[in-house]
Amino acid sequence: MNISSRISLLILISALIVSCKSKNNLYGDEVKDPFSSGKYMTDKKTFRGSGKGQSSKDNVAEKKADIDAKAELASQVNVTMKELADAYLLQNENNNSAEVYEKFQSLSREVVNTNLADVRKVDQKKYFNGERYTVFVLYEINKKSMFKYMKKQAKTQKYVDKKTLSTIEDIIEKEISKVD
Repeated sequence: MNISSRISLLILISALIVSCKSKNNLYGDEVKDPFSSGKYMTDKKTFRGSGKGQSSKDNVAEKKADIDAKAELASQVNVTMKELADAYLLQNENNNSAEVYEKFQSLSREVVNTNLADVRKVDQKKYFNGERYTVFVLYEINKKSMFKYMKKQAKTQKYVDKKTLSTIEDIIEKEISKVD
C-alpha cells in the first residue's frame, strides 16, 4: 500500500470514529440524578419517594422538591391501598364485599389526603450553578407504621360498622405480616 492510500485510509477511519462518537452524544451526556438507583426505590419494608426542585431561591427549590417527593409517596401509598382493596374484592364475593371495598378505598384516600404516617427525610442534596438552585430530596415511610396508622384511623371512622372494621383490620394485618 502506498503512502497516499494509507493517508486516505487513516482519514476515513478518523472520520468514522468521529461520526460514531457524535452519534453517541446525539441527545447529550447521560446524567444520573441523586437517589435514582435501586437502593433508593420502594422495597418490601419501606415506601420511598424522591423529588427534584429548581429555583433561583434555595428555599423555593427545597419546597418544590419536598412537594414532588411527598406526592410520589402519596401516590405509592394510594396505589398500594387500591391494590389491597381490589384483591379483597376479587377474593371475597360475599354480600358486603362491595361495601368493604368502598369504605376501604375511602379510608385510604382520607389517610393519604390528610396525613402520611411516619414520613422521614432520608437525604437531601443541593446544587447551585451560579443562577439556579437544584435540590433533590428523598423521603421514606415505614410500611408497617403506615399500615398500623391506617388500622388506627379505621377504628375512628363513624361510617365503618364492626363487621367492615374487622374485615379492614384483617386486610391490613395480612399486609403487616408480609412486611415482617
